[in-house]
Amino acid sequence: MTIAAKLLTLNEFLELPETKPGSEFINGKIIQKPMPQGEHSRLQGKLSTAINAVTEPSQTAYAFPELRCSFGGASIIPDIAVVRWQRIPRQPSGRILNRFPIHPDWSIEILSPEQSQSRVLSNLLHCAQHGTELGWLIDPDEETVLIIWPDQRVQFLEGDALLPVIEGVELSLTVAQLFGWLIL
Repeated sequence: MTIAAKLLTLNEFLELPETKPGSEFINGKIIQKPMPQGEHSRLQGKLSTAINAVTEPSQTAYAFPELRCSFGGASIIPDIAVVRWQRIPRQPSGRILNRFPIHPDWSIEILSPEQSQSRVLSNLLHCAQHGTELGWLIDPDEETVLIIWPDQRVQFLEGDALLPVIEGVELSLTVAQLFGWLIL
């Protein structure tokens, strides 16, 4: 759903109060994300935990759920934004910054039932255009994952296909294992 009729700048958008669920700023328009539901929340939590279990101890990267990233004239909120450890914005004290004016190194989106696949794919392609190394578009209904590469090539994976990860991340996960997390 588009909220604003007048075109805003990115800086004007960033001065607005946050919404729940979060709103993204794309092509001068504010678009509110749908409220996450059960499958979405489960996949987001399990995947963030699995990534952080292998990346945080080695200080390779960190998976941030629902992190606003503002870059390339847009402000998006990937379901999971994985940022390489050395690129995490910090204050001089070393404490993490609240605002991330950078692209994620790996952007993961989980399609919600009322979400437009082309809209979410557009966000992932925007990420690829601005330096993101890898994008995943997870579709729980179809039990598939679209992979978006830096050259904006898209790959379709399902079943026992091994999911690619960014270099340095020691995570081995198939599409079937990912969707297996939905069974309690």
